[in-house]
Amino acid sequence: MKISTVISKMKAYYKGSKDIKPDTTRDQLLFGSTQKECTGIVTTQWPSVDVIRKAIELGDNLIITHEALFWNHGDHTDWLESTKNITYLAKKQLLEAGGITVWRCHDYVHSGIPLPDGTYSDGIFYGLAKELAWDQYIVPSKNSELALRLPTSSVAALANYIIDKLDLEGARVLGNLNSHAKQVNVTFHILGDAKKEITDADQEGINIYLTPELIDFTLSEYIRDSSQLGQDKAVIAIGHFNLEEPGMKYMATYIPKALGESIPCRFIKSGDMYHYITK
Repeated sequence: MKISTVISKMKAYYKGSKDIKPDTTRDQLLFGSTQKECTGIVTTQWPSVDVIRKAIELGDNLIITHEALFWNHGDHTDWLESTKNITYLAKKQLLEAGGITVWRCHDYVHSGIPLPDGTYSDGIFYGLAKELAWDQYIVPSKNSELALRLPTSSVAALANYIIDKLDLEGARVLGNLNSHAKQVNVTFHILGDAKKEITDADQEGINIYLTPELIDFTLSEYIRDSSQLGQDKAVIAIGHFNLEEPGMKYMATYIPKALGESIPCRFIKSGDMYHYITK
């Protein structure tokens, strides 16, 4: 099967297949040619140099990534070419030497994967729930990417469980570690304004936010004040790539169904990029 056919069939598998606009989506060919036979597929959160090396070693020539290849929104490379960026040129040479094609699958997988009951769910966050063995705890929500009602535990126990299951180096936790963790909501970015998340936490009883990025302002301040007032509210921040990576691992399990053909397909973990130095 040609790589172009693989990409077309993958797009058709998702809920957004008819709505996502080819000229505006982030899901573009980032490197290489689609007019060659696919020798194998690697899914990954981000194609780091080590991920590319592993794909070449395995003989797989298509990498499906969730995030951009060359460190900027839109994956523009003109500025890297013009400045002869050393790391860019080395990574590009590695891709060329390995005959690697890279396609980004971001908007499509977030638009929804088909579930056995005929509904659709965000493929990234559903994969996270599956990896954490929480899919039976998913509850309907109009205000969150993923809402869960978990068996009650402490925030500290929940954070340690996540670290263990996702094989992370650690996590940042804000709030009382002994708080009860019950209603957990997973968010997209927390990079500034958080009026929605603060209002939802206050009015809907959300007491734990599992977040990718986290800044010191807005939601963090609200959670800290709430915790100091004795409320069961906390944030567990594990990093953007760490939170979404299980969704790309899960993708490797349904690609054969999407393609209707057996092509070697495997997940390569880009892994936790952080080291933690604590007092």
